[in-house]
Amino acid sequence: MLIGANALDLTPDWLNPFGVETKDRTGPAVLKSIRDLSRYEAASGNFQVIVDLEKDAKFLPGAVRGNRTLFVGVGAVDAYVDFSRMANGAVTVNEERTVASVRLPRARLEQANLDPKRSYVFATQRGLLDRIGGVFSANPNDQRQLYVLAAQRIQAAATESGLRERADQNTRQMLESLLRSLGFTTVTVTITDAP
Repeated sequence: MLIGANALDLTPDWLNPFGVETKDRTGPAVLKSIRDLSRYEAASGNFQVIVDLEKDAKFLPGAVRGNRTLFVGVGAVDAYVDFSRMANGAVTVNEERTVASVRLPRARLEQANLDPKRSYVFATQRGLLDRIGGVFSANPNDQRQLYVLAAQRIQAAATESGLRERADQNTRQMLESLLRSLGFTTVTVTITDAP
């Protein structure tokens, strides 16, 4: 009777002998380092990729030995301009303080940042031997390769997406508005590949 009530979820938690209790024994976070940033975050792109990863044995059919996983990876890539890479003399101002010229380095892309709350395994197909092996061993790194592949695909998509150009444009507009608000009437912002 107790098992039937438990299956129907009718027993209170304190009376349920099969209930699971979660305990968080995580220690406090430790600060490893702090670094100063001299950059302007100018654009951010959100991406989604479906990773279809299949591992098969050479001489056995997939139903016997093999593993196929569909993984949905969701992440973001930020584009920024690093002001610390500006060369000496990159900012010039005339004596009347009406004309300003700025030479900026080209925007860079941050590494892809996968969102673990929105990334998930959509489907998994395993062969008979892989299912049996999974009962006796659990590998916490099984999904690591999926996350790495998703991050690589998102990084490649960000490189081709025009995100850097958008960051260059946004930085140029921000500096032009800032310098004009300071009283400069002519502002020239140039983006260069060389520092």
